Amino acid sequence: MSKVILKKNEERRISQGHLWVFSNEIQNVECTCFDSRLARRGTKNEEDKIENGEIVEVVDSRGNFVASGFYNANSLIAVRVISKEEKFSVEELIEKRILSAYNYRKSVYPNRDSFRLIFSESDFLPGLIIDKYNDTFVLQVYSAGIEKNIGYVIETLKSKLNAKTILTKHDEYFRTLEGLPVEDSVYVGETGEEIISDGKLKYKINFEKGQKTGFYFDQCDNREFFGKFCKDKTVLDCFCNSGGFGLHAAANGASKVTFVDSAANEIENVKNNRALNGFTNEAEYVCSDVFDYLEKCVAEKKSFDVVNIDPPAFAKSKKNLPKAIKAYEKLNRLALEVVKDDGFVFSSSCSHHLKKEDFVDAIRAAAVKAGKNIQLVYTNGASLDHPSLPAMKETEYLKFHVIRACR
Repeated sequence: MSKVILKKNEERRISQGHLWVFSNEIQNVECTCFDSRLARRGTKNEEDKIENGEIVEVVDSRGNFVASGFYNANSLIAVRVISKEEKFSVEELIEKRILSAYNYRKSVYPNRDSFRLIFSESDFLPGLIIDKYNDTFVLQVYSAGIEKNIGYVIETLKSKLNAKTILTKHDEYFRTLEGLPVEDSVYVGETGEEIISDGKLKYKINFEKGQKTGFYFDQCDNREFFGKFCKDKTVLDCFCNSGGFGLHAAANGASKVTFVDSAANEIENVKNNRALNGFTNEAEYVCSDVFDYLEKCVAEKKSFDVVNIDPPAFAKSKKNLPKAIKAYEKLNRLALEVVKDDGFVFSSSCSHHLKKEDFVDAIRAAAVKAGKNIQLVYTNGASLDHPSLPAMKETEYLKFHVIRACR
């Protein structure tokens, strides 16, 4: 097996449970297939001999074994750790971890057949995301090692979890970072639609038109919590997507729900999902940029009892973070300006580059500019099907805050 030799002390983070080896932490690369007559060990020529996705041994500067992982010369994440063992079966490891993840999800969601099944590093299958929609499994693969062993993943889903359809819905940005082709595949069955349940409400999922894999499971627990605040209230659901927050508001007796999204097809999805659940309470649908809509509400002195803002990630990289923080501050200021006294703003961020404390600071600054006294009454992260690793802050990304605007 080829070896990746770390610089002095660079094994400490891996030994503590982190699963990434960055390219600048590597002292040398030794390929077992390398012919020493052609060039010196550790040269670029030798590194090129290792196929991307190949399993390598990671050793410290003294030659002691640290971990095994998938190698990729094209990525800043040069090795993704998959085992602390030197010898193991990749096929057995993949099957074992998929089934372990499935059993955990069914233990916390016994009445659901749709959830995030695999959450990448958090489920010790680095670079693999699987969302389960009944018997349809939608994959996102961001690791050359998983790509190389995708057959084992598919076989486990078919033979152990009775998958009828298996397809991919990749994010081009992350595939490009890993040096992988961006084209999607249908491995089993045919793409179509599924009607799923989040445990309380139904949603129609179209895998060809939907965003990401088709549904955002990470907010399921927070949507249910949100509904408890909405009885007899006027509710504004911004960046509503398929309507999850607003639909839970309707299910809990909201007097009126206003759904806002810039995508016309998402507004249609909301209408269809309201009908699917048989809701008859008052609703308003607005296809608009959320910032523009909120500024219009401020100008017209239009207000709501409960406001939800769940935007897409404003910071996909660290270099965009200062601009993103300003955007979060502006968005929260506008939300606070349109919420009534003693009302609630539910504010989320899915930018993993944004630290929790920086998000709270942006909310605090927004309150000052809005001239509002606020209380932070509840905080949470992603749903239970999105576990995180204590040693990897990268596995924590969703921040969910409930803010009370006081008189």
